[in-house]
Amino acid sequence: MIQAVMIGITGVFLALFLKQTKPEYAVCISVGTGLLLLLLAAGRLSLVVENIRLIQDAISVQSAYIQVLLKIIGITYISEFAADICRDAGCSAVAGQIGVFAKLSILAVSMPIVSALLQTVQNFLGG
Repeated sequence: MIQAVMIGITGVFLALFLKQTKPEYAVCISVGTGLLLLLLAAGRLSLVVENIRLIQDAISVQSAYIQVLLKIIGITYISEFAADICRDAGCSAVAGQIGVFAKLSILAVSMPIVSALLQTVQNFLGG
């Protein structure tokens, strides 16, 4: 965590310094810092996936549900990253559209689970 904080703070100070003289480079520094932090997070993500697999084995959850959960996590993280970069570059409308697309993507990815839930409720009610 300290490594991520140090990278983030260094990137912010560098971007702020360059923003006064070369604003176009400040965006590049911001994107580069974000990508570096994304790579650090990817290392942590493997640990999360491993623990989710252990939970899946312990309570026998279908792998399709775990895959959907991981896709939703990925969509959320990537869309937030992209939207933050757009906001930093002054393109808040594009950031908003990325957020809308991410929400629709999450809805689309989760539809099989919603369908299975509705089928279970229907079976439970005797329909």
